[in-house]
Amino acid sequence: MRNIKEESHNYFRAAGGPTTESADLICLSHLRWDFVYQRPQHLLSRFANERRVFFVEEPIFGDGPMHLDVTERDSGVRVVVPHLPKELTGADALDSVLQAMIDRLFTEHRIDAHLLWYYTPMACTWTRHLKPLAVIYDCMDELSAFKGASPVLKEREAELFKRADLVFTGGQSLYEAKRDQHEAVYAFPSSIDASHFAQARSIKTDPADQADIPHPRLGFFGVIDERMDIELLDRVAEARPDWHLVIIGPVVKIDPATLPQRANVHYLGGKTYAELPTYLSGWDVALLPFARNESTRFISPTKTPEYLAAGCPVVSTSIRDVVRPYGQQGLVHIADTPEDFILAAEAAMTSDHAERLREVDAFLSQTSWDHTWKRMTELIEDVISARQTFAAPRAPQPAVIKKTTTARAASASSVQSFVTGD
Repeated sequence: MRNIKEESHNYFRAAGGPTTESADLICLSHLRWDFVYQRPQHLLSRFANERRVFFVEEPIFGDGPMHLDVTERDSGVRVVVPHLPKELTGADALDSVLQAMIDRLFTEHRIDAHLLWYYTPMACTWTRHLKPLAVIYDCMDELSAFKGASPVLKEREAELFKRADLVFTGGQSLYEAKRDQHEAVYAFPSSIDASHFAQARSIKTDPADQADIPHPRLGFFGVIDERMDIELLDRVAEARPDWHLVIIGPVVKIDPATLPQRANVHYLGGKTYAELPTYLSGWDVALLPFARNESTRFISPTKTPEYLAAGCPVVSTSIRDVVRPYGQQGLVHIADTPEDFILAAEAAMTSDHAERLREVDAFLSQTSWDHTWKRMTELIEDVISARQTFAAPRAPQPAVIKKTTTARAASASSVQSFVTGD
């Protein structure tokens, strides 16, 4: 077995350097940047137009040497991936290594003034020592309800609520669930890059892997996991063999063998964000076939406005943040049983196309990712401004200062002990 502590010591030797004057944004995420293009990518790509953004993913464990991989995407976002030896075990040891890694990231990239932006509360344990200008928790999902969630996730989220200056939620239902847990919670439901998806309305050619699929086509794109109502899809496909279901996206956390296997169900795999309008252009109906369970109780599917912007009629199960406002305003057909879902799809295919697009465009004109990002930025700036305005000079308090210094020294000693083997 390799000497992990010795490797850690060699990797984490300190390196000096000046700091930047601008406030960098450090995002701690449970999602992979290159997995699917969704809320984090929309928001952080916009932040990257004005400041440096470091998107720190969860570690990857393997046989290779310990290292921190930092690569820049076309958007300007720097994706940071810790690579750790698979034999590294124990929460305390892992936290110590990750804390040392984030410190090395700060040193090598000369990060000084910064914002901390969390998608995963689990990162709290190895970022407590950082001193950001502001802490933002963009709570896009109720992660504790997802399959495989850590048993301590709620505890970590409670800690993050205490540390956060601002909490953003990914939908109205999630806002209602979190608003009493923090004094500054703001609802930012899924938004839309309307012009990107509106391309689907004028595209006339099919992608090669969709071209031979007969019409009518009922399509879905997104992550295929425990949130999908597999039985509903199967029964719709069985009842209407003349309809063809097009399913786009990666399968995660569930056995692919459990998915409907019928001649009229077509799994096309994952597609890039740029490719999606071309596939949507060939659909007769777009689907939101979500199961109604704990994992979907608070979801606000980003694909709802994306489907609508593409010009597709939409049928969804009664997910609360789809019913409000899309179902209530008649923009999305809502149905839960296979029989009702089929009737809703039939109604969607025969709806007045021109009238529906007028209503959709009027609704979507009120929102955009640009607007969401701008409003978030204003709230962050308000926090920083208020902190600077009301931070009046005070006389030194030696007892408190000494205690803080001692605590910091103890923390530093703990990490140094781990990485040097002392």
